[in-house]
Amino acid sequence: MEEESHCFECLQLRINSDFSDQLVFHYAISTSAFPFGSSAIVHISCTAGGEALGGQFILQYISSHKKSCFTNYVNEYIVDSSESTRSNDPDVGGSQYNDVVNGGMTSSDDSETRKASSRNRTCDHSGRFSCSRTISSLAPIARVEMSSYSTFQEVATDFLSGLTEDHVLDSLDLFIEGKASGRDSINFLSLLGLPSFEEDTFPGSLRHPNIAPVLAVLKTSDHINIVLPKTPYNLESILHFNPNALKSDWNRRFLIYQLLSALVYLHGLGVCHGNICPSNIMLTDSLWSWLRLWNEPVLESNLTLQKNENINSKPAKLGCCNGGCHSNGLYADLKLSPSIDWHSSFHQWWRGELSNFEYLLILNRLAGRRWGDHTFHPVMPWVIDFSSKPDDNCDAGWRDLTKSKWRLAKGDEQLDFTYSTSEIPHHVSDECLSELAVCSYKARRLPLSVLRMAVRSVYEPNEYPSTMQRLYQWTPDECIPEFYCDAQIFRSIHDGMADLAVPSWAESPEDFIKLHRDALESNRVSFQLHHWIDITFGYKMSGQAAITAKNVMLPLSEPTMPRSAGRRQLFTRPHPIRHATTSITRHGSNKYAKVWSQTNEMQRETSLLSETAYLQELEQASAFSEHARHLNACYHYPLNQMKRKHISSLGDPPTEGFSENINKLSLIDRNYWLPYKMNLISFLQHMEEEDEGSSGYPDLLLWRQKLSSSRLASEDVASDIFSVGCLLAELHLCRPLFDSISLAIYFEDGTLPGSLQELPPHVRLLVEACIQKDWTRRPSAKSLLESPYFPKTVKSSYLFLAPLQLVAKDETRLRYAANLAKQGALREMGAFATEMCAAYCLALIVNTVNDTESEWAYILLKELMKCLAEQAVKTLILPTIQKILQTTGYLHLKVSLLQDSFVREIWNRVGKQTYLETIHPLVLSNLYISPDKSSAASASVLLIGSSEEIGVPITIHQTILPLVHCFGKGLCADGIDVLVRIGGVFGESFIVKQMLPLLKNVVRSFIDMSCMNKPDPVQSWSALALIDCMMTLDGLIAFLTEEVIVKELLEDLSCILIGVLMQKHMEIAVLQVAATNLFGICQRIGADLTALHILPKLRELFDELAFSQDISKGSTTVGRNLKVTKLKVGGDLQIESRMDLVLLLYPSFASLLGIEKLRQCCATWLLLEQFLLRCHNWKWEYAGESSKSGSENIFARRPTIAQGFTSEHNPAKLLLNGVGWSIPQSQGSRSAKNLIPQRRSLKVQQSPVVMNEGMSYHMNHEPWFWFPSPATIWDGPEFLGRVGVQKDDLPWKIRASVIYSIRAHHGAVRSLAVDQDECIVFTAGIGQGYKGTVQKWELSRTNCLSGYYGHEEVVNDICILSSSGRVASCDGTIHIWNSQTGKQISVFAESQTESGHPASHPPSVLKINSDQANVLNLNTLSNGILSSAFDSSLYTCMHLLDSAETLVVGTGNGSLRFIDIARGQKLHIWRGESNESSFPSLISAICSSGSDKMQAGGISTLPSLIATGLSSGHCKLFDAKSGSVISSWRAHDGYVTKLAAPDEHLLISSSLDRTLRVWDLRMNLPSQPIIFRGHSDGISSFSIWGQDVISISRNRIGLLSLSKSANETDGQYHIIPQKLYVSDNGMRSLSALSSISILPFSRLFLIGTEDGYLRICC
Repeated sequence: MEEESHCFECLQLRINSDFSDQLVFHYAISTSAFPFGSSAIVHISCTAGGEALGGQFILQYISSHKKSCFTNYVNEYIVDSSESTRSNDPDVGGSQYNDVVNGGMTSSDDSETRKASSRNRTCDHSGRFSCSRTISSLAPIARVEMSSYSTFQEVATDFLSGLTEDHVLDSLDLFIEGKASGRDSINFLSLLGLPSFEEDTFPGSLRHPNIAPVLAVLKTSDHINIVLPKTPYNLESILHFNPNALKSDWNRRFLIYQLLSALVYLHGLGVCHGNICPSNIMLTDSLWSWLRLWNEPVLESNLTLQKNENINSKPAKLGCCNGGCHSNGLYADLKLSPSIDWHSSFHQWWRGELSNFEYLLILNRLAGRRWGDHTFHPVMPWVIDFSSKPDDNCDAGWRDLTKSKWRLAKGDEQLDFTYSTSEIPHHVSDECLSELAVCSYKARRLPLSVLRMAVRSVYEPNEYPSTMQRLYQWTPDECIPEFYCDAQIFRSIHDGMADLAVPSWAESPEDFIKLHRDALESNRVSFQLHHWIDITFGYKMSGQAAITAKNVMLPLSEPTMPRSAGRRQLFTRPHPIRHATTSITRHGSNKYAKVWSQTNEMQRETSLLSETAYLQELEQASAFSEHARHLNACYHYPLNQMKRKHISSLGDPPTEGFSENINKLSLIDRNYWLPYKMNLISFLQHMEEEDEGSSGYPDLLLWRQKLSSSRLASEDVASDIFSVGCLLAELHLCRPLFDSISLAIYFEDGTLPGSLQELPPHVRLLVEACIQKDWTRRPSAKSLLESPYFPKTVKSSYLFLAPLQLVAKDETRLRYAANLAKQGALREMGAFATEMCAAYCLALIVNTVNDTESEWAYILLKELMKCLAEQAVKTLILPTIQKILQTTGYLHLKVSLLQDSFVREIWNRVGKQTYLETIHPLVLSNLYISPDKSSAASASVLLIGSSEEIGVPITIHQTILPLVHCFGKGLCADGIDVLVRIGGVFGESFIVKQMLPLLKNVVRSFIDMSCMNKPDPVQSWSALALIDCMMTLDGLIAFLTEEVIVKELLEDLSCILIGVLMQKHMEIAVLQVAATNLFGICQRIGADLTALHILPKLRELFDELAFSQDISKGSTTVGRNLKVTKLKVGGDLQIESRMDLVLLLYPSFASLLGIEKLRQCCATWLLLEQFLLRCHNWKWEYAGESSKSGSENIFARRPTIAQGFTSEHNPAKLLLNGVGWSIPQSQGSRSAKNLIPQRRSLKVQQSPVVMNEGMSYHMNHEPWFWFPSPATIWDGPEFLGRVGVQKDDLPWKIRASVIYSIRAHHGAVRSLAVDQDECIVFTAGIGQGYKGTVQKWELSRTNCLSGYYGHEEVVNDICILSSSGRVASCDGTIHIWNSQTGKQISVFAESQTESGHPASHPPSVLKINSDQANVLNLNTLSNGILSSAFDSSLYTCMHLLDSAETLVVGTGNGSLRFIDIARGQKLHIWRGESNESSFPSLISAICSSGSDKMQAGGISTLPSLIATGLSSGHCKLFDAKSGSVISSWRAHDGYVTKLAAPDEHLLISSSLDRTLRVWDLRMNLPSQPIIFRGHSDGISSFSIWGQDVISISRNRIGLLSLSKSANETDGQYHIIPQKLYVSDNGMRSLSALSSISILPFSRLFLIGTEDGYLRICC
């Protein structure tokens, strides 16, 4: 079986003739440096547009030989198929497909056996099974047929739609459910290594999940085509372009485990791979590996191949097998070789034996560049600018190769500017050769479809450069090889696009190619070429050299994302100059080179100098090639070399010996399991999590000792194991373990590469076992799989994920994963293995389409949430939920995620704070960004039902205000309903004091805007916003009593609805809504109150309308309102002009009040009634009721505004009418009339349950209001351009106002801790008898729920522990207690011996040395600041490391104690270095900084730094892993009161020296901080929200922003101090402030005072 290479054009023509033009040729694959190959990337096209249907495929051509077993298999199979075609069976296609799929498991066994027996007589290398059986086991899903496009299309479609192996996953799913599943499930689990009840396994019809799927084997007259799916990556591209994609050690182990699992299967069949290397390990999108078999002959033994090689001793020559192909002439002068040996190629080039062109092509190949792939095409330098004919002795026209083409095109000045002003400093923002440039260069030869996709969607031939000089000037990119070798590139195949013109000094394209190539090979270019290599492939790609060469590339945006292309730096040292050049220039006349000899010197001296220089250059070249030896990676060795050295006594064994060896191997590898029935329980047992510490280095040593008793029987198998060892080492080293030289040395004298010592011990042990010189002692693939190197998490993850990698439908995969998770598989695997599997599962969940998939995805998502650790839920699950909620249109999964039960699950797992940050804004977005009805209904029910639980302040700031800001921006009816129903939930007083002022202010803002001359879009938006606002007001009225309606909406000097109606330039639709709502209010309050409050205000409106009849005919508002296409008003009556308000209002009020009363009030009644009679034929009739009822019909159907505002269901009714939470069902059409149920009913019937519950909530328990003046939040002009509901879009305006105060303690409130849902706050303060007490408060009701009174001393710090319901408080000892019961759980104290310092003072917290107090400027201790005389054995402050459930505690002698909360035990202690001060410093503040998130491998880690502040003013940075002090510096001139780290690299500190300082931790020793000044007293504490900081100093707060620059006048940073005001009376709060905490979601902050008060401020 042998591959014949074609040039790419011939290969494309061959594919078109064998298949059809519909099989789109993408590009060919070359394994050498030249454009010859036997494989291509293709895809099928749609019949209509010719665009790609989906995935790409590898189509490989293999020459068919009579003696090849594979060819015989294909031929005989097709003969059998054609015989069966001639039979009477009509369903031939299906039967032959099943025959291959079943691989002889059905009745075809007999025929297979006959064929096998006939072949065994002629086959020299059949192994454990017949060749036929082996081939069908390696390609069980392949269709074997004659080549045709229809077959290819069927195979490709089946693969893309997931039908190929769907039946296997179906069977597994039935197995999981405990139903009859057939043999497929048991056979597949046996493939994965699970024991089966069969003692003797027989290869069957199933593909191993880590062997690349062969989709079809198609025969032509002289070739066999193999079809495989193309994967986006292979291991070679990952290692070359982004090794960080294999994020962690666990990922590497998992990859090797997959590879070994495939090898166990191969070796069990009696087949070795023979060429395991990174390029043969294909990787899917999720980095699941497929071992590719079909690019090498796998069925012939290497012994047979060696014989063939010995016979054919001539070196292989590369070229097109089509003898008449023009490409053979193009490369006739090159030393074409199918393999690349960089070491010898470099020395040949250096000596002048290899051309520049060929050497550059070899470098391109080593860098991973691919011929034909326009995104990553081989690159060549431009060497001339085409202005004149190249002449070696003339400077004109040559390009400077010491600078990149990008630099020459852009200029140094622009590159310096880019580098200095970019956020990420860089010079070059694009590849040195982009897809746009390649396609523009080759535009004359490429199909128009390619040009439209890569260059410009509209094909315009005149836009492409027409001459070479113009092309060179146009592009900042480098050249391509075709301009040095192929004249065809100049000739156009398109009508309208002329040939590319060659320069005037060339006679023809062929002449140009010759001259251009001569220029590339010239001495001038050879002398400079090494500079270009340094820039493009070498050391000038990174480090200081790249900065100097202005060649710094823009780094990857996502460093852990795998890549199939990129910049690979081949060399880290300067590339040597070409020796052939220097030798010529020393004795030649080239004036560009240095002249090494003077003409009058003797020849002998010249030759001596030349020889010395030559030796120096040779030494440099040798050193360079030595450092770049990694470019000659070796993963296997020639077997004949091993035989000669180790088993020469055996001689050349006959091929029968190989067969016996393989059979022995299978016997050794076979593991006889006890027969038992495989079932779900046994399957899940294999997934159980192992005990901690069950495997490690000692276990690996034991495993290695046991290996000594086993022996490998086949050297071919041993070669595969050797390759696995090399790969394992390279995964850790990121460079090959062996090159050709080091491999030869190793087999010569046993010297191992030095890089082996860089490997971790456990990896080194495994690698050494795999690469042993004595191949018989190497471990088998099976023993490697069972080694302790692979933890149980790898094995259980593999069992879970392998079935999901079958070629099956997404729905089947989801069902399987969800069923397996439901059976407890994830729980058995443990949190870590679940986290590793989550990435594979979440990709399926995000791509769900139909309702069935959504149901399975929902189950799987819930199971993942239960089993993952909290940090993993945040980093993996929440982003997935965000993506789903961001999808537009209907999605069943989205509706499911918007249910109460699921949201409560999120709250339980990650807390309400994380939910509010990540999920809540997206719930809101389902109400205004092109809302889908079902999603909007679910979101509205969720928001209404959860509002009471998340509390009033958060509901206002996170739900109500964002929705109000969406007025006019597409807010749907359900969004308005949310506002209305939340008002109903919280009751009348909430509506009156919180919502009405805000809504009235919004209306007034837009009334003001309507008077201004704004562009039409703004006017349209303001009209829509006004309608939304009035609809909300209209809904809220149902929850108000008549007295409140009159007082809040009608007794104002100007009723807002009348105010809207009085606006002459208001949109017509707005006027109609305002009029309708006004009459609705009047109906509600009755005729008497209407006459008293509304009628006087209506008089002015009626008067104005009566005298504006003339101008109304030509009103400009009529023209304008037509542009507001969104305002579609439904109902029996639609007004068209302002005058139609008369028809809307006059008859209605006449029927409500009586015509006499209306006429008495309205002096212009006669004019109005005449207008109504004339224009609308309306006349009041006393006797009949028809007219009266007709007027009521005007309002019988309330207007429905905008198409988006109509909704078929009103789910919020379900909640408020007592049905509870559920998936909303259709409730009939909704209009403004039924916005609120029982809207027109009498007072007694107004939803009594709702009114009572909603009002009792606040009437009984609400001593204060969170939001006294919401109108100040609404700032009309500021929000004109705002569209989002994100935190940054709603700025917090701090008013320094105390909303409410409560006496929390007898003495000072020393510390505050707020629960993350902002409903509970703990205060630590001084109680009676100067004992410390801790109180637990519910903020919404400001009542004390419980307390802890177990402290003997004053409590100086408090910390809410992340584990449920526990709190830590510190009074010199640490008390852990239950916040629900107030009962003590444990107490931690530091003994004198532990602290390491003898006590110099009695252990009293309040005792203080007066001298030291003066030094620190302390007046009292009640402000929470401890003296430096604090006992060294007592604890001073605490900080919780969330990810590790660890409490870090500071001590009085500057040490840090770590306490494990979960286990309730003290851990290690870190002692800081002593400071210069005469007395020991206590730790006064602690914080952590750095990656307190997920590590690259998904492993949650400790923060990278722990910072401490000391009473002496010093700060220390500890390494969180080692405990070593990274740096220590004098941060302040006084006591450090608090530290915080808002960002990974920032540290903020405050002190009694009255400054607040910001430190950049990226410096080695933090220096030059930003210093904020402004307080007149010491800063006792601060709190951070985003980039804003609130600090406290005596009785003032100070505001500052980290994002603002220094003051322009004095260049300093200022804190703006403010005094707190009591909002009720405007009095200043004079109490000294002791502690502060911000409530970010409630837009409040809490202050603790010296006199024991807890103050709630805004």
